Amino acid sequence: MRKKVAIQGIKGSYHHGVAQAYFGDEIDIDECMSFQDLVHSLEKAKSTDAVMAIENSIAGSIIPNYAYIDEHNLTISGEYFLPIHHCLMALHGQELSDIKEVYSHPMALLQCKEFFRGLPHIKLVEDADTADVAKRIEKQGLQGVAAVAGETAAKIYNLNILAKEIQTIKSNSTRFFILNTREDSGVDEKDINKASLKFLTDHKRGSLATVLNVMSDCRLNLTKIQSLPIIEMPWKYSFFVDVTFNSYNDYQKAISILKIMALELKVLGEYKNQNG
Repeated sequence: MRKKVAIQGIKGSYHHGVAQAYFGDEIDIDECMSFQDLVHSLEKAKSTDAVMAIENSIAGSIIPNYAYIDEHNLTISGEYFLPIHHCLMALHGQELSDIKEVYSHPMALLQCKEFFRGLPHIKLVEDADTADVAKRIEKQGLQGVAAVAGETAAKIYNLNILAKEIQTIKSNSTRFFILNTREDSGVDEKDINKASLKFLTDHKRGSLATVLNVMSDCRLNLTKIQSLPIIEMPWKYSFFVDVTFNSYNDYQKAISILKIMALELKVLGEYKNQNG
């Protein structure tokens, strides 16, 4: 069956690039203008899979997306790390001195704040998607307006690149989750060497350290930990972690212990470590 992949944004966006890189070119795309719409696309079976940005090496975690994955019981079936190369683009014939406003996704603007610090005459405006801004500039012939997006968007929407590599840190990259609504990730056990988990601990001294020690004793390598407040339980937090491992048996042993020790344990996904 041909896959239909939900992305945040439109064709030419970074999400679109990840969908093609991960699944290949022979896919259909469901363009969603928000992460909430992306989740609904999966839940309503408008798409078979989805690509969702989860963290950036400059801007950090996209915290609401952890809540979306958890609350809507989405399954993480893979990950993809995409090097980010931001460009400033506008209509042909426009110069940098002509630009009065720059529109882009807030994460993209945050990643380029040093570049724009030297251009005080430019107003930065947050928008829903990098590529959608590029498309709008071309379609409406907007003068004095530029977009921050990837080079592919400039090619698709026939815009002139005024500046390349404008991100603050040149080795900027974004990590994306590959999601679906199936009960398991569909990855062969022999290929699984990474997992994303959510757990809650007692509100007692040393509770978190005890859980982390179990992971260490079972030879799991903690690569990420993110806390989120529990809305219905003020000043208590759930923890989202990523762990890598060489032995699936070691991982299973850790899970069996954590199910006993933690107040709640939820496996969000078991998949192949892209950086492994």
